[in-house]
Amino acid sequence: MQTITVDWDHPADPRPGPARDHVRDYAATGGQDGHLWHGVPTLLLTTVGRRTGRATRTPLIYTEDDARLVVAAAAWGAPAHPDWYRNLAAHPEVRVQVGPDVSPALARTAGADEREVYWPALAGLWPALDDYRTRARPTRTIPLVILEPAPRAPRPAQPR
Repeated sequence: MQTITVDWDHPADPRPGPARDHVRDYAATGGQDGHLWHGVPTLLLTTVGRRTGRATRTPLIYTEDDARLVVAAAAWGAPAHPDWYRNLAAHPEVRVQVGPDVSPALARTAGADEREVYWPALAGLWPALDDYRTRARPTRTIPLVILEPAPRAPRPAQPR
């Protein structure tokens, strides 16, 4: 596997439009403006491009389960998975910003049992998710993605 250097501190933002405005407001205010979007909690997910190796931020609605965060790769019900989701197969290492807190995480697609638990939780926050699921069929099933905290490297011992 090829090692790449990712510039996590200078990610690209979405194309011009409401998503870019949301991301930039969220990042500039440490989530004070943007964490709640239309009354629902959102996070910024930074993924690494599978072809470019460039970090890119995406705003997503999420739900929590202990230390896990769960998002849907809905793409408004489009027939194809969003780019950020396709990037996870090549690079499951991500950065997540929730409010002012930014941390590394590992992303994985939820299994069938997890979908049964998390889909109603996300659709309860954003009922349009059920409409997106209908629109996406029969072309695709909308994946749910589990974001789990990445293990932190141990700190080196301090000299005595």
